[in-house]
Amino acid sequence: MTAWRTPERTDQSETTGRDHPFPTVTNAETLARRGGFFRDTLSVAERALRSVRRDPEVTVPALFIPVFMYIVTVGALNDIAEGIPGLNYRAFQIPVAVLFAVTGISRAMVVVTDIQTGYFDRLAISPVNRLALLLGLMIADFAMVVALSVPVVIMAFIAGVNFATGVPGILVFMFLSGLWGLIFAGFPFAISLKTGNPAAVNISFLLFFPLLFTTTLFMPQEAMTGWLSAAADYNPVTYLLAALRSLISDGWEPLTLAKGLGAILAVGVLSIGLALAALKGRATRR
Repeated sequence: MTAWRTPERTDQSETTGRDHPFPTVTNAETLARRGGFFRDTLSVAERALRSVRRDPEVTVPALFIPVFMYIVTVGALNDIAEGIPGLNYRAFQIPVAVLFAVTGISRAMVVVTDIQTGYFDRLAISPVNRLALLLGLMIADFAMVVALSVPVVIMAFIAGVNFATGVPGILVFMFLSGLWGLIFAGFPFAISLKTGNPAAVNISFLLFFPLLFTTTLFMPQEAMTGWLSAAADYNPVTYLLAALRSLISDGWEPLTLAKGLGAILAVGVLSIGLALAALKGRATRR
């Protein structure tokens, strides 16, 4: 019995009675090739966006909570706040509602699932760029949190709130809100990559409560007294809320907007730094 032997491939055509020669196969063609940083990032982002529609438990609360908080807060405190000269309380609470909508929304649970199923380990040993594993997810998060800011803007118009900065101001409002949601997502990503524990990721939203409740959540800072007013001075969310509120009520205020953007970036240095360190540690162990 004659053993089967693969015919040798050469660069010259073989006389087989066919118009085309056997294809030439080289070692280089049998190796996996890197797709490039941008292609890797887009691939990860596309996969993360496809998973959004399979996780309504993530997006539905993000739409319900801000609407509920807005209705309850305005209904309870609007009459009291009317005593503060020049304060439109309905407009004042819209930025708070959008922060509730976009904060803590991330694909960090997808990372936990990938770690538990071993899929992340396979990605870590593949030619895919390590940074793309995180950046692709964060791009998907940015798209999602910007989309979540749209219902809040619609709610503002329903409540009779108009933007003093017009359509450009609405776009900046949504961009700053989305950027904050993206930056804060660094914390749950860091926790998911470090622990691989879904319970730990679920409680990461609690990090937001000290930031929110020690700022101008219910009243302007001028109406606050004591330690709470002092804490608000050092709270980055204070400057973010001021920037968002200026777009609604005061018009274009470059200094206020710059402070709000600076506050976001300051938090981002910490959150994204922790996420990158956790990613490096997770990938190194593999």
